[in-house]
Amino acid sequence: MLPTIMEIVDTSVANVALPHMQGSLNAGTDEVTWVLTSYMVSNAVVLPMTGWLARVFGRKRFLITCITLFTLASLLCGAAPNLPLLIFFRILQGAAGGALIPSSQAILLETFPPHERGMANAIFGIGAMFGPIIGPALGGWITDNLNWRWIFYINIPIGIIAVIMANYFIFDPPYLRRAKVAIDWWGLSLLIIGLGALQIVLDKGQQDDWFNSSFIITCAILSAAALLALIYIELKHEHPIVNLRLFQNVSFSAGNFVLFMIGFGLYGSIVLLPLFLQTLMGYDATLAGMVLAPGGVATLITMPFVGVIISKYDGRKVVLAGLIISAWAMFQMRGFTLEAGYWDFVWPRVILGVGLAMLFVPLSTLTLGSIPKEEMGNATGLYNLLRTVGGSVGIAVCATLLSRYHQFYQNVLVDSVSPYNPVARQQLEQLKQGFMLRGIDAVSADKASLAAIYGIVQRQAGMLAYNHIFWIVGLTFLGVMPFLLLLKRQKTAADSEGVH
Repeated sequence: MLPTIMEIVDTSVANVALPHMQGSLNAGTDEVTWVLTSYMVSNAVVLPMTGWLARVFGRKRFLITCITLFTLASLLCGAAPNLPLLIFFRILQGAAGGALIPSSQAILLETFPPHERGMANAIFGIGAMFGPIIGPALGGWITDNLNWRWIFYINIPIGIIAVIMANYFIFDPPYLRRAKVAIDWWGLSLLIIGLGALQIVLDKGQQDDWFNSSFIITCAILSAAALLALIYIELKHEHPIVNLRLFQNVSFSAGNFVLFMIGFGLYGSIVLLPLFLQTLMGYDATLAGMVLAPGGVATLITMPFVGVIISKYDGRKVVLAGLIISAWAMFQMRGFTLEAGYWDFVWPRVILGVGLAMLFVPLSTLTLGSIPKEEMGNATGLYNLLRTVGGSVGIAVCATLLSRYHQFYQNVLVDSVSPYNPVARQQLEQLKQGFMLRGIDAVSADKASLAAIYGIVQRQAGMLAYNHIFWIVGLTFLGVMPFLLLLKRQKTAADSEGVH
C-alpha cells in the first residue's frame, strides 16, 4: 500500500505548486505544464509492460528497484536547478511510479484466496484513496509554508520504509522465477511512441486548439499508427511485452471498458468541481479542497463495508448500485447555481464518494478474478493503464466541452441583453445610476454598466456549461450498466463454505 500512496500523492501533489515552480524556474505557463505531462506520459508507457518487466527481473527485485528509483528521482526533482532537468527527473519518476500500483495489486491478488480478495482490495483501496484526498491539500500547505521542492522531498522517508517492508515481507512465488526471454524491441519501441504521443495529444490538445495545431495532428497520426502496429506485432510475438491475448477473456475486456468509462467520468468531474468553485464562486484553493475532502472521507468510510458485502454477495450488483449512486450525484451537481452555499456543493460530493467506493473495489475483484496467477502482473498493468487513459480522455473531453459550451451559452444569453428587453434595460439603468452616484461621469458609467452586465453573462454561461457537462458525465455512468452482464460472477465466502 505504501508505494501506491506515494505514487498517487505524487500524481496530484504537483498541480497546486505549478505557479510557484513557474516563478522559481523562470518558465512560461506552457513550459511548466510539462512537469505534469512528462510524468503522465512515462507513467502510462510503463503500466502495460509491468508484468513483462517483473518476469524478466523477478517481481520482488523489480518492485524494490522501482521504489528506490522513484525515491531517488523525487530527491533529484526537489534539487533540480532548472526546468529541463526537472522535466527529465519527472520522466524518471513517472517511469518508476508506473509499475508501483500494478505490482502492488498483483501481489495483493495472488496473496489472498478469491473469497478474501474483496476485503483485501477494500483495505488496499483505503490507501489508494488516501492519496487524492491528502495530495492537493498537502501540496498547497507545503508550497505555502515551506517551498515547492518539499513536495518531492516528502517521498524520501515513505520510500525508505516501503523498501525495508518490501524486502522483509514480499516473496516471489515459484511460478514467477526470473525468466530469460527474448526482448520484444519492436513492441517496446511502438509502445513508447504510441502511448507517449497519445498522452501528449490528450494533455495538450485543448491548449493548442486540437486539430488546428500541426503538432497535435502529427502526434495523433503517430500515436494511431504506432498503436495499430503494436497490436499486430504483440499478437504475433511469442513473448510479447504487452499480452493483448488477455482481452480474449470477455469478463476482463468488459471490466476494463467499464473502468475506462468510470475513469472518464470520475477524473473529468474531479477536475471540474474545484475549477467551478474557484472561477465562478470565488473560493480559494484551500476552501475548494475542503469541498472535495468530505467526499474522500465518505469513500474511506464506505470501503470496508463494501469489502464485507462483496465477500458475501454478487459484486456485480454492488457495481450497479455504485453506478446509479454516482450518476445521481452528477445529476445533483447539474442543479448547481451561483447562489449555492458550501453544503450545497459538499453533499453531492459525499454521495459521489459513496458511489466510487462501490465501484473500484468490486470492479477490480470481478475483472481480475478470472485471470491466471501467472498473468496477474500483465493484467493489473493493462487494467491500471485503461484507468489512467480513461482519466486523461475524460479531462481532455471535459476541458474542451467546457470551452465550447461556455461559448455557446454566452451567445444564447447575449441575445437577451438588448435595448428591447425591459429587464435588461432596467438592470443597465440601475447599474448606471449606481456608478454615477460614486462620482463617475455618464459616458464612463454607461461603459461600466455594460461591462458589469457582460461579467454576469460570463458567469451564468460558465455555470450552464458546467451543469451540462455534469449531466453528460451522469449519463456516462448509466450508459455502461449493460456491460456488467458480461462480467463473470466471483466466488464469495458463502460459496467457499458450501464447497467445504
